[in-house]
Amino acid sequence: MTPSKQVIALSDRSALLFRALVERYIEGGEPVGSRTLARETRLDLSAATIRNVMADLEDLGLIKSPHTSAGRVPTVKGYRFFVDSMMRARRLSPDDENVITAGLRGVEEVPALIARASAMLSEISRLASIVMVPRQDANALRHVDFVALGGNRVLVILVLNGAEVQNRVIHTERDYSQPELEQAANYVNAECAGLELGELRAQVLKDIHRTREQLDRGMQAVVELADKGMAPAPAARDFLVAGQTNLMGVNELADIDKLRALFEAFHRKRDFLRLLDLALEAQGVQIFIGEESGYQVLDDCSLVTATYTAEGRVLGVLGVIGPTRMPYDRLVSVVDVTARALGSALKAQH
Repeated sequence: MTPSKQVIALSDRSALLFRALVERYIEGGEPVGSRTLARETRLDLSAATIRNVMADLEDLGLIKSPHTSAGRVPTVKGYRFFVDSMMRARRLSPDDENVITAGLRGVEEVPALIARASAMLSEISRLASIVMVPRQDANALRHVDFVALGGNRVLVILVLNGAEVQNRVIHTERDYSQPELEQAANYVNAECAGLELGELRAQVLKDIHRTREQLDRGMQAVVELADKGMAPAPAARDFLVAGQTNLMGVNELADIDKLRALFEAFHRKRDFLRLLDLALEAQGVQIFIGEESGYQVLDDCSLVTATYTAEGRVLGVLGVIGPTRMPYDRLVSVVDVTARALGSALKAQH
């Protein structure tokens, strides 16, 4: 999870100057000096007084001087304090929300929907985007067919969430006839449609313990086919990335070695999957700033994520990756709206 909210007491004057410094730096990307702050805040303060306040903020670890005699920039601690205590998410305009919602409407295949969400996020944020593939254990059964292949083999055709089709070949304890398989499929479709695969399998297997002695051959077929053919697939721990090239235009990430290491991390995926798992556990909108991620390759980056849900279940995480100097107030809203739109699109498919 992201770090807990920091408790730092600032005077009204210090808070005003600190906020102005962070917002100015995010907007312009240049270290902020006392003259700029005096102009931005329009406070009747001398440059010396402002410098004293900045020195106090530096002692608190909220800002730092990147070069001798230069202005100041926020530290990771400073960004965290700003995000937790001062920032208000900038609500998107109705037009922007409609663009996101309409962009995900009418896409029928889940892979295409995830790809569209990832592309839209990178385009709107002008950064890199990351969208986790929905977890497979959340797949609900819509229809099943069993086809005899001979040699104690059965083809299981699963239609999930109204669109996705999975084909599985299983080996059974005996050779079932096609009429037996059709009878089993009719039972499952009538009694279990709409259940998630894990729930379906558990319900059918529970019946065998309760009525084992009374099971006829037809019900035995249902039990074996459910046990072997409709177990949830291993949780899909994968994600799509889009807009990596957007990061090449970011001054803070312009170093070729930094970019190479970051792109390699995208390709390797392991570190990002761990971060996304943390975001899954926390739910809602999460922000990882700089070294808070725990991965050196992301020390100069921030990751803003939000979980997306359908029918009350968390299916995955999406987010944007960029420099620590990013417009958090806008991106929090962009990520949140996209997550809700993706969840609605997935729910519509169900």
